[in-house]
Amino acid sequence: MSRRAVITGVGAVAPGGIGKKAYWDLLAAGRSATRSITHFDASPYRSRMAAEADFDPVREGLTQQEIRRLDRAAQFAVVAGREAVADSGLTFAKLDPTRLGVALGSAVGCTTSLEREYIVGSDVGNKWEVDQTYAVPHLYDYFTPSSMAAELAYLVGAEGPVNVVSTGCTSGLDSVGYAAELIAEGTADVIVTGGTEAPLSPITVVCFDVIRASSTRNDDPNTACRPFDKTRDGLVLGEGSAIIILEELEHARKRGAHIYAEIAGFASRCNAYHMTGLHPDGKEMAEAINAAMTQAKLESEAIGYINAHGSGTKQNDRHETAAFKRSLGQHAYATPVSGFKSMIGHSLGAIGSLEIVGSLLAIEEGVIPPTANLHEPDPECDLDYVPLVAREAQVDAVLTVGSGFGGFQSAMVLRRVEEAGR
Repeated sequence: MSRRAVITGVGAVAPGGIGKKAYWDLLAAGRSATRSITHFDASPYRSRMAAEADFDPVREGLTQQEIRRLDRAAQFAVVAGREAVADSGLTFAKLDPTRLGVALGSAVGCTTSLEREYIVGSDVGNKWEVDQTYAVPHLYDYFTPSSMAAELAYLVGAEGPVNVVSTGCTSGLDSVGYAAELIAEGTADVIVTGGTEAPLSPITVVCFDVIRASSTRNDDPNTACRPFDKTRDGLVLGEGSAIIILEELEHARKRGAHIYAEIAGFASRCNAYHMTGLHPDGKEMAEAINAAMTQAKLESEAIGYINAHGSGTKQNDRHETAAFKRSLGQHAYATPVSGFKSMIGHSLGAIGSLEIVGSLLAIEEGVIPPTANLHEPDPECDLDYVPLVAREAQVDAVLTVGSGFGGFQSAMVLRRVEEAGR
């Protein structure tokens, strides 16, 4: 009998809401959490807005030592991880630690702390040779993103495979797909997975400024991210974390766990074409979708909702639209599609996991969150993008996709599991 991976716990730190309930309330309301950047003085930059998380580490239960030691991204992961652990109902102390693992996604690791320490050690860039004596003693952990996965391992006592998956903006999707593969192959019974990112620092903002990928609607940040709208002018950065407890199906059933959904299929492709460029025909994303659908043994008609990458750039939106048509055929026109980045921005390596959690809650609640700020649809994006207002619908299978710099294209099928009651 093949081993199947199911989701039994979720936790979220998101712009506009800490915890899965607050996060879902924002998505269901179609409310945008983007605003002018408050983390630092963004006045010199082309794009001066982001979707920030209103995160107070003390209020969320972190100790002063944890706050001093952990980068903001690691803090997010620990807080979201604690919620996911509680939500799962698992008693981790009773599990075989060698059958328990961690797979965490992150694109830029501990960027915030690294930049802060460079500024101090270089005397704001005035010294070519950085004086390490000014650095905090935890600098090594900031250099190695695996330190964040280790924090989750400490949290649950994991002694099995503990890894970081870093594939750019698909990291939060690929980490969960990788975790599902570990369970399917028999390496582990429970994996703590997901993604985390706190990239809102000057170095990140200026990188996106240079390639002109970000929106310049600084006078109206709340409506700046407009996926699939013909007036869109780029993405809006974000931050956050979503942690997911993945469990082997029979292991979950034996203990009477609540099952959100099964990871029925996952696939990833690369276009081997350009660091940021995308073919307009959507071929590589379509191939990832087709492979995930084949693994799930589902026809296109079974997909009740598509959670889009929806970054708010013309290139991505048209590429995705073409991919959906290419892979799902005529059913693409009958399938609701929406993009969460219109509300929570693009949190790079965390966004794929936040989108998975939102998709799971859409299945649970029977509600499809909308695409915010979609007032004037791009004629080339002619699918049902659920503009502005959430829609009630029973959804049994969701297709969620991601697209990342480097040409990465990933797709995952989430499917309701029968007799999965709380």
